Amino acid sequence: MTTPASALPARHRHRGLILAICCMSLLIVSMDTMAVNVALPSIRAEFSSSVSALQWTVDAYTLVLAGLLILSGSTADRIGRKRTFQLGLVVFTIGSVLCSVAPTTGWLIAFRALQAVGGSMLNPVAMSIITHTFEELSARARAVGAWSAVTGISMAVGPIVGGLLTDTVGWRGIFWINAPIGIAAVVLTAVFVPESRSGRRRRLDVLGQILVVVMLGGTIGALIEGPHLGWAHPLTIALFAASAGALATFVPWELRRREPLIDVRFFRSIPFSSALITVISGFASYAGFIFLMTLYLQEVRHLTPLQAGLHLLPMAVAQLVCSNLAGHLVGSRGTRIPLLLSAAATLLAATALALWLRPAAPDLLVLAIFLVYGVGQGFLNAPVTTMAVSGMPPSQAGSAAAVTSTARQVGTSLGVALAGAFTGLGASAASGPAFVDVARPYWWLVIVLAAVIAVLAWLATSSRGHRSRAGIAHLLSDEPPPAPAR
Repeated sequence: MTTPASALPARHRHRGLILAICCMSLLIVSMDTMAVNVALPSIRAEFSSSVSALQWTVDAYTLVLAGLLILSGSTADRIGRKRTFQLGLVVFTIGSVLCSVAPTTGWLIAFRALQAVGGSMLNPVAMSIITHTFEELSARARAVGAWSAVTGISMAVGPIVGGLLTDTVGWRGIFWINAPIGIAAVVLTAVFVPESRSGRRRRLDVLGQILVVVMLGGTIGALIEGPHLGWAHPLTIALFAASAGALATFVPWELRRREPLIDVRFFRSIPFSSALITVISGFASYAGFIFLMTLYLQEVRHLTPLQAGLHLLPMAVAQLVCSNLAGHLVGSRGTRIPLLLSAAATLLAATALALWLRPAAPDLLVLAIFLVYGVGQGFLNAPVTTMAVSGMPPSQAGSAAAVTSTARQVGTSLGVALAGAFTGLGASAASGPAFVDVARPYWWLVIVLAAVIAVLAWLATSSRGHRSRAGIAHLLSDEPPPAPAR
């Protein structure tokens, strides 16, 4: 006998709609990030902003996001995923509206940070809602596939929407569009998404959370402010020192805690450590590439925001296609091949930028570089996530994945900061041939990062890597530790 729909649990009656609501949150967060990058030259023109201010406009968001992702996930488990998700939508929407009326760059940076507080409660919590809603493995796999596809769609649509809005109503329109989507998502969540909590609630690690924020903020702040303050300036040195001190305190603190914010024992596994370094390297190169090429397209080649957005389309399409291919390759051949393909494509694109990019470079060359860079980024995500969680017991896999998600945001923040540090654009403006010349050191850095990804792809899948993972299995076992002898 078929069970009536009204007798089913709420999460089963409206599963398709719940998935759509969760995808809406991913869409506005991902689309907003890409659209803001396209609008940076227009923001700079209106406020007469420095390049370092543009860096903070991007990094204020990614830094706060990186610092709060793990905390937001554990908070949702404690107080309820639906409640946390709704709160995130409200905060993100309010932050977006405030960004649209920001009177100065400083206020825009502050409101971007507020946006990120809301954003930290969306994507990881939405994934928890999806996991709770789709219990069967096959249905869950299809739901996660749809979720992942939204990332590719937002990558393709974001630059075009951002360019179109900037060209027509101005850069503030990028933030206006989040408001109706956010409000609709809040209402739909209230009506259709059931509340859920974790059966096991982790204790909050307040000091660990503070140390992570200081560690990340100190490093990124020093890299952004160093070029114009000077690397020997007291503030630059103080920021680096604060970051180092936070790291030195964080490790022993986490080792002593029964429920740490980040289990540092993970890092004894070569595959896990390699995955983290690979994620940071890949997303750092990608974020710096987007930041510099957006300025190049509009301030050197004098394209409109919409034209610049259209130039990013080949990269987004390549990323979407190769993300799907990477998933199949990981399932059939393991993580090494897709990571080597990612490294090779990134190295090829960066070499072309270092050797052949000119103010009047042929459009075909520029579009080909974007396409190849998209291939490199597309082959990155699936294998590094697999590397991070493989070999972990079920109770630890979620934590490992959360650390990997945090590393993506850390890499993004680091890439934008390094783009200014290596080019010196944070200290002075450059245009035309001068911009191309000062950007060249960053492309050589990307070549190094691509080589690092290739080396780690071999190391993580080597016999030494497998032994290191097996060697910590007893430390991360799901079985409770034996009672001490009396």
